[in-house]
Amino acid sequence: MSELGDLRKLFTRCTAQLLVRMLERNYQPMLGKDGLKHMKNSLHYEGLAVDIDLCDKNGKYLMNTEDHEEFGEYWESLDPKCCWGGRFRDGNHYSVTYQGRK
Repeated sequence: MSELGDLRKLFTRCTAQLLVRMLERNYQPMLGKDGLKHMKNSLHYEGLAVDIDLCDKNGKYLMNTEDHEEFGEYWESLDPKCCWGGRFRDGNHYSVTYQGRK
């Protein structure tokens, strides 16, 4: 399989683990809306990034980067290629590095 294909498999596995972690901690994650425009060359177009909106157990939408910190650190611990957008002020962005892009 190609490098991109292998990275998409990694991304999918890590995303599943992240969602389970969020659910186990009684958060309510929501995958980002399809069809939103992302910047040119975004990893979203390669199938290597996702925006995850987060609500607490009462359904309150959590908008701050800090609300994702626990999960961002967990994401980064899953594989050296995993990058959390909170490092560049995009707290709900989770991606796998590809061709120098995060």
